[in-house]
Amino acid sequence: MENTALLKAIIDNAIDGIITINGRGIIESINPSACKLFLCSPEEVIGQNVSTLMPPPDKEQHDEYINRYQRTGSPHIIGIGREVTGLRKDGSTFPFRLGVSEVPFAERKIYTGFIHDLSREKEAEDQLRNYAAHLEELVEQRTMSLKNTVQALQQAKEEVSISLEKEKELGHLKSRFVSMASHEFRTPLSAVQLSASLIEKYAQPFDNPNIRKHVGKIKNAVGNLTTILNDFLSLEKLEAGRVEASCTRFDLVKLAEEITEELQVVAKQNQNIIYQHTGTHSIVNLDQNLLKNCVINLIANAIKYSGENTFIEFNTEITDHVCIITIRDNGIGIPDADQKHLFEAFFRAHNTGNIPGTGLGLNIVARYTSLMNGHIEFKSNINQGTIFTITFPIS
Repeated sequence: MENTALLKAIIDNAIDGIITINGRGIIESINPSACKLFLCSPEEVIGQNVSTLMPPPDKEQHDEYINRYQRTGSPHIIGIGREVTGLRKDGSTFPFRLGVSEVPFAERKIYTGFIHDLSREKEAEDQLRNYAAHLEELVEQRTMSLKNTVQALQQAKEEVSISLEKEKELGHLKSRFVSMASHEFRTPLSAVQLSASLIEKYAQPFDNPNIRKHVGKIKNAVGNLTTILNDFLSLEKLEAGRVEASCTRFDLVKLAEEITEELQVVAKQNQNIIYQHTGTHSIVNLDQNLLKNCVINLIANAIKYSGENTFIEFNTEITDHVCIITIRDNGIGIPDADQKHLFEAFFRAHNTGNIPGTGLGLNIVARYTSLMNGHIEFKSNINQGTIFTITFPIS
């Protein structure tokens, strides 16, 4: 009796559903878990064919399963177990795993079915499938978007390549035009310069101040145009990559004295260029032509942007490690807002007014300095002058 009571307690409290049927498929017992799964009471199903708990097609085929097993001994689900669908009292269905055992009992055979509800597992699988399908859809969308982006980038690349090719061709045309125009302008300018000098010479006996005045204007205009052409030619050569530093050893002090003497002639009235060298050495290893161009450009700017009766300081210094060239003036200075653009091509400060210039000089100086591995910097204040410093390493 105790074993019977224990067995009944185990069956009644089992988590999984347990149903027993006889050889004709009639339900003989059902535990509470099975009743809960099928939404029925024991009285409603005991004595009924177990097929009442099955939806089609298992409902119509169940008795044939049992008869076939009893005739042939070949199990369909007995002793094997499989996933099947249960039919609840309210007509709804649910998935479960069914394990059936054959139990000899009191000289007859009964069959015990163990029912494990798979609703949660199936729901999780459905969610996982839906999530996988959603991910697959997202991947497909992203792949399509990526393909479209790649195509757009490829098209943009082709358009940019075409634009660059056109720009390159335009650059070559511009360079050829600048070079041709500059050379073509030089010949008539030289003729004008020569004629002005001859007029000045032939007019000396007349001692006419008006003649001297206008001849001076012609010479100044020719000089300005020549400077502009030189700047354009220098820029064109730099853009074309035809300028390289050819360093040689030379006397920096001697070069600086020649430049000072040359530019003092074109300085304004009572403008004085004061040159001074610091250090016991004077020999440097740089490109003399490029360096001369840089220094002349900076001193010419100092002359141009400073007034009469002023000093322009020109200093050179050679130490064991660096060569330093400094040009200081007391001119109009450079506005703070313009200083960051000063070395850009064609840029001129806003306070230059009617003072002639192309805006190329400092750009050329910076690029020549860079070709010689040097560095240029400046300090400036409005109406207090500007200091340019070029530094070259001593190799």
